[in-house]
Amino acid sequence: MLRTHTCGALRLEDKNKNVVLSGWVQRVRDKGGMMWIDLRDRYGITQLMFEEGKSSDELMAIARSVGREFVLQVKGEVVERFSKNDKMSTGDIEIFVEELKILNAAKTPPFTIEEDTDGGEELRMQYRYLDLRRSPVREKLQLRHKLMQATRRYMDQQDFLEVETPVLIKSTPEGARDFVVPSRVHEGEFYALPQSPQTFKQLLMVSGFDKYFQIVKCFRDEDLRADRQPEFTQIDCELSFVEQEDILNTFEGLVKYLFKEIKGIEVGDFERMTYDDAMKLYGSDKPDLRFGMPFVEINDLAQNKGFNVFDSAELVVAINVPGCSEYTRKQLDALTDFVKRPQIGAKGLVYVKYNLDGSLKSSVDKFYSEDDLRTWAEAANAKPGDLLLVLSGNTDHTRKAMSELRLKMGSDLELRDRNTFKPLWVLDFPLLEWDEDSKRFHAMHHPFTSPKPEDLHLIDSEPGKIRANAYDMVINGVEIGGGSIRIHERELQQKMFKALGFTPEEAKKQFGFLLDAFEYGAPPHGGIAFGFDRLCAMFGGSDSIRDYIAFPKNNSGRDVMIDSPATISEEQLKELHLSIKTAKS
Repeated sequence: MLRTHTCGALRLEDKNKNVVLSGWVQRVRDKGGMMWIDLRDRYGITQLMFEEGKSSDELMAIARSVGREFVLQVKGEVVERFSKNDKMSTGDIEIFVEELKILNAAKTPPFTIEEDTDGGEELRMQYRYLDLRRSPVREKLQLRHKLMQATRRYMDQQDFLEVETPVLIKSTPEGARDFVVPSRVHEGEFYALPQSPQTFKQLLMVSGFDKYFQIVKCFRDEDLRADRQPEFTQIDCELSFVEQEDILNTFEGLVKYLFKEIKGIEVGDFERMTYDDAMKLYGSDKPDLRFGMPFVEINDLAQNKGFNVFDSAELVVAINVPGCSEYTRKQLDALTDFVKRPQIGAKGLVYVKYNLDGSLKSSVDKFYSEDDLRTWAEAANAKPGDLLLVLSGNTDHTRKAMSELRLKMGSDLELRDRNTFKPLWVLDFPLLEWDEDSKRFHAMHHPFTSPKPEDLHLIDSEPGKIRANAYDMVINGVEIGGGSIRIHERELQQKMFKALGFTPEEAKKQFGFLLDAFEYGAPPHGGIAFGFDRLCAMFGGSDSIRDYIAFPKNNSGRDVMIDSPATISEEQLKELHLSIKTAKS
């Protein structure tokens, strides 16, 4: 070993010990007669000390030749620091260096390797191996490691078996776009990288492995954003002989365990809410419950009063913002501009101020009396000092716009505390959703989701009204995981494929292996998958998942460090039976 201790291990009780440390130079301070070097590894920083007259001329010369990020090995004695640093775990001691060896010199890095670096995101991703030396990034990956290990402990305690499933699989038409891999041996045929191990984990249930899990890499060729990557990690789980309640209890237990183990937080029982209620009250299937402001529909109170904007609307909906009646015209205009942004898409915003003196003032006083406005305030449980914000229009569009406005108000009023966690289960999603472009139904989750038993009679006549036996786990407005009870009978699965527009031949070609398996004693089963990267970001208090991934892609799906994706040689293209023209197109 090139070290006896790490750079974060030594304390005052180690005084007078002779030690060997290895690491990277964080900074150098040369005061002439005295010189210090901060040596860093992933465990911490230890200060090295050199002194004219006590350290040899040769040693001082070597010390003065080192620069930032040089790799050093030093031997010396642990001594008590004269000027202690209580901000460092090793701040009571330093090493009086007796021997110093430069293991490797280093170029000056393109950005400072400090907690608050001067490097922009693209530059840091280009030199990710340097960025990973920074403590905030290292701590995020350490958090990821702890979450992974805690997950495995809990799943093992619950008798789950970790099973690896294939990475080279078959492309399927449902869901996001697949990444495909051409076969060299089988000309004109392609593998796909898995978007999830869905069918394999169901086959494991048919095989009698009644409790499966896997921390697995998945791939989706979709548009990117802060919480998406083309490759991502899931905690993938499946159980046999269970109903929905069993799955909710098991994985509510997992998340409670993780919060306790990693953050020392006791999380109470999860609230439950149907999809319909979530959309009606919050305009979102992943509502943030850290603050209130539920929607109040006021069609009956606001329509037929001569205000055409409301009279012609499918929905008139309000939220009550506590304590904001004193908002200025400038502030209200800014909110109006916000909802008119193209990505929000509202045509305007109506406000009602419930003044502290009990009077009400609105932007539509021309059409509504104070008594009219008071009925709105009462419906929204508003009090003097509160502010009502009202939107109207098409139901789905207006709910989405109001959801964005509600989240903005929650952020502006600092009600979305990162250290508060409000988890819930959202239940009873629609099984299918109609796509206008393709003029057919698509599975809201996936084609293997079971309908609610009480809605089964609708599958041939009114499939759009069927509710799914599905559930999402949502924490602080972020979907952390989702799953469902699965179809386990061939006849019902064939009906589901038919509702999705598959011909019997297409269903046989794509999923014949699963349909055949269902004829050999498939047990009732269900499961869930958690977005592990999102879970890490939530535990770390971040919006972006990138810093919790060792080597992430950028917004364009590129790895700028290794310059990937990249072209391949003409010889490789020929081996894969691909022309250069095909590759470029």
